[in-house]
Amino acid sequence: MLDVQNIVFSYNKSTILNHVSFKAKKGENIAIIGESGSGKSTLLKLIYGEYDLNSGHISWNNQPILGPKFNLVVGYDFIKHVTQEFDLMPFTSVEENVGKHLSNFFPERKKDRVNELLEIVELSDFKNVKVKTLSGGQKQRVALARALAKAPEIILLDEPFSHIDSFKKRSLRRNVFNFLKQENITCLVATHDKNDVLGFADKVLVLQDQKVAFKDTVENLYKSPNIPLVASFFGEHNSINGQLVYANQLTVTKQSDIEIMVKRSYFKGSYYLIEGMRNGSSIFFHYDTALQEGVNVFLKID
Repeated sequence: MLDVQNIVFSYNKSTILNHVSFKAKKGENIAIIGESGSGKSTLLKLIYGEYDLNSGHISWNNQPILGPKFNLVVGYDFIKHVTQEFDLMPFTSVEENVGKHLSNFFPERKKDRVNELLEIVELSDFKNVKVKTLSGGQKQRVALARALAKAPEIILLDEPFSHIDSFKKRSLRRNVFNFLKQENITCLVATHDKNDVLGFADKVLVLQDQKVAFKDTVENLYKSPNIPLVASFFGEHNSINGQLVYANQLTVTKQSDIEIMVKRSYFKGSYYLIEGMRNGSSIFFHYDTALQEGVNVFLKID
């Protein structure tokens, strides 16, 4: 179990995390969300042992995780950290990068492991290509595969799919998170993308004001977002009479106390996102077709 207890950390007297505590079980997927600057990346670096804590305690299976004051080499063999800086070997092949830390005493086993991981990150056709010729998204996939090569007990992912185009992102996300579950690897993923969370995370940590504002299941947080920060993470939302309401929870009706004037219609594929005005504020809702600008409609909350 990963145990983060009451940790405090500051950069140059500016407190980033203040008395943060949580636990993660073996094989659990924990998503960390929050605004830019809320401390998501810093928290992962502290768990990796890249920084020293001001106070508090981090451990894995009762083994303390300590920073550079206590370790000549940053990090631990049982943890892998995939950042947005890939730290790859540019003049060697994709295959060599992924297999860098695997033993050469068992060449067939090494080859099979590398091939398995290249299939997961969908780079099998690039195994002999030099990394320097790859796109940013391809390099990110190589970094993911290399981090998984020795089956770490914990993997820390910082915006793991941010450089990857949407054509590959959906299948890659499924491949990686399903593999982590299959291998029973504890995963912490810092992200701004709800698609990294929905369908994959067991729990979500919400960082706000230097603390863990909420920790709950994805479903509970989605259904009861509590604060605009959480609601905005999951989608377009409105504040109506003090209640946070998603755009897809509003439907057009014949009469209600929620009357809006249509301002604009945005085509979203399977629906239109309609922006209307009410008491000087925008209200967003979903509708099957575009609506004429200036028309008044009534809405109800489903």
